[in-house]
Amino acid sequence: MADNGPVNDLDPLAAFSALRTEEGAALLASLASYDPAGELAVATRLRRDHPAALVSAALGQARLRQRAAAKFGAEDAARMFFTPNGVEQSTRRPVAEYRAARFAALGVRGVADLCGGIGGDALALARAGIRVLAVDRDPLTAETARANAAALGLDGLIEVRCADVADVDVSGWDAVFVDPARRGGRGRIFDPEAYSPPLSWAVGAARSRPHAALKVAPGIPHEAVPEGAEAEWISDGGDVKEAVLWFGTSPGTVRATLLPGPHTLTGRGLPDPAVRPLGRYLYEPDGAVIRSHLVAEAAEEVSGGLIDASIAYITSDVLRPTPYATAYEITDQLPFGVKKLKALLRERRVGNLTVKKRGSAVEPEELRRKVKPQGPEAATVFLTRVAGAPAMLVGRPV
Repeated sequence: MADNGPVNDLDPLAAFSALRTEEGAALLASLASYDPAGELAVATRLRRDHPAALVSAALGQARLRQRAAAKFGAEDAARMFFTPNGVEQSTRRPVAEYRAARFAALGVRGVADLCGGIGGDALALARAGIRVLAVDRDPLTAETARANAAALGLDGLIEVRCADVADVDVSGWDAVFVDPARRGGRGRIFDPEAYSPPLSWAVGAARSRPHAALKVAPGIPHEAVPEGAEAEWISDGGDVKEAVLWFGTSPGTVRATLLPGPHTLTGRGLPDPAVRPLGRYLYEPDGAVIRSHLVAEAAEEVSGGLIDASIAYITSDVLRPTPYATAYEITDQLPFGVKKLKALLRERRVGNLTVKKRGSAVEPEELRRKVKPQGPEAATVFLTRVAGAPAMLVGRPV
């Protein structure tokens, strides 16, 4: 039986250090594919031979690694170390790699990564051949970043420093990357000046170097974009992940970048598309296109217009492949009414029903319960407005 004495009272930093001992590493390795559903039995068994606090730390880390696989890939996640906030707030690997590639293309050889967290962006930058100073003021987070650099063999390119970013001299670096904390005790923070550090401080740091990138929430108002910055909204797999304010690139430019790809749509200052009658095809723009206010540019790609002046659905008579919007062939247009839709779906034998909405107060699951779709066929219904009137559009992706 192991001695479960003082180790039970380890603080988080000491518990993390224990995971990096030979015993801790072996324990973590044994949990590589464990099932969290059986955690109680696993914990009971392991505590016969290991300190209870070490077992608890190892099980927690194993859970975090499983969660992190979706962001970092299974191979990297299995070697890395995480904190709960680190998994939640770190940049998804494809996004970090895309940003690192942009820095490399600018000729940047060294980046001060301020508010570096557990090191997700620093790892991507180092893999692009860029030296990194990763700074975070939380000791456990900084130690986790240091461990991750070593675990992936990148500690020769990454220096981790536990410090307040305001106290760090970045004059010796080509560029800065700032990822301010956007969560507080009450959840997400929407005011950029309430970020930690505030956006105004980050902009000042950005302007001090030849190149910079500031990661901000994708909901940032366009009027809050600093003068002279390039604003880029990025989505990965159809989900909008972040907005980035670039300095030293293309002042005033607005972009929507879709991953994988990358596919980048650049603003050209087009006026809002005209509203036109519903055509054969409906295009649903990617969220990054909508957030970046580039629906007009996407509409031009498919020779389309809007179905309603306030709704970001594009309609066209032509089917033209574009990475910036998903195309649907519309078979039916109905005024809003559950009975009519239910009858149509029964007639078409639709059981696999996807419900999308934009400009409608009806919840998709509520509609699904009411129409009770049954049958072997599939369809998509859009709850929206057409020329100001509530409507239901039925179709299928093409």
